Amino acid sequence: MTTPILPKHEAAALIDAQRIRHNLTWETLAQHIDAPVVWSTAALLGQHPLTAKQAQSVVEFLGFEQQEAHAIAESLQSQPMRGNDPAVLRDPTIYRLHEAINVYGAAFKALIHEEFGDGIMSAINFQVDISRRPDPEGDRVTITFDGKFLDYRW
Repeated sequence: MTTPILPKHEAAALIDAQRIRHNLTWETLAQHIDAPVVWSTAALLGQHPLTAKQAQSVVEFLGFEQQEAHAIAESLQSQPMRGNDPAVLRDPTIYRLHEAINVYGAAFKALIHEEFGDGIMSAINFQVDISRRPDPEGDRVTITFDGKFLDYRW
C-alpha cells in the first residue's frame, strides 16, 4: 500500500512543536543543518526543499521516532507549493516582492517572535530603505524594512 507524502504544513507543525518542546531556536536548527537562518526557517516551515542529508539530520536532532521521522523527512525533501495570486502576476516587481513575503513571511514571523516576544512589526511606525549594492555577478537590490516592535498587551 502506498501512502501520500505528509503535507508540508503538517510536517512544519510537527517540527515547530518539537523545536518548542526541546527549547531550541531556529538559529540552532539552522546551524545544525549548516544553512542560513532565514532560509532554513522558511524551509522547515515548508517553503523550500531540504536535501536528504539535511532532512534526516534535523529529524534525528529533534528526536522524532523512526516512522514519524521518515514521514517528516520525506515531506521536507518535497517541492513546496508557493503562493501564486494571478492578480499579482501582472507586474514582475510586485510579484517578486509578494513571492519573497510568501516564501519568507512565516520565517520572519517566527524569528520576530523568537527575538522580541509576542507582538508585531509596525507598518505605521515604519521606515523602508531601498539601495543598490554593486556585485561582480550583477548589482543587488537591498530592501530594508525598519518597523517599531509592538508587543501585544492585555
